[in-house]
Order: sequence, then structure tokens, then C-alpha cells
Amino acid sequence: MAAKKTPARTATKKRCPDCKDVGQTSETFQVGARKKHDSPHKQEALCLTCLGSGEAPTA
Repeated sequence: MAAKKTPARTATKKRCPDCKDVGQTSETFQVGARKKHDSPHKQEALCLTCLGSGEAPTA
């Protein structure tokens, strides 16, 4: 009888600490020409840590 081989382990991807594996973050933005004030709304932005991949940088 042949020996049973165990499947090779796949490397688990580490999650990005800033965007929590999503690749995007929510940011507030300022509105107004002269007196800038923060808007209560949020906009989605690309995560600059992982550049949208959702994986933690290896370096």
C-alpha cells in the first residue's frame, strides 16, 4: 500500500492592518472655498499601505 501524502500547506495571506483586508479606506473631506469645514460624508480611497491588494506588505 502506498503511503498517504498530506497536502502541501498554502501560505496564509496576512491582512493589511490599515484597511482590514478590504483594500479601501474611508476618509472625510473638506468643503468650502474660503472657510473649509469637514463634511459629515465620507469617501472611499485606495489604501496606501497595501495599494488596494488587501495583503500586508512583506518588507
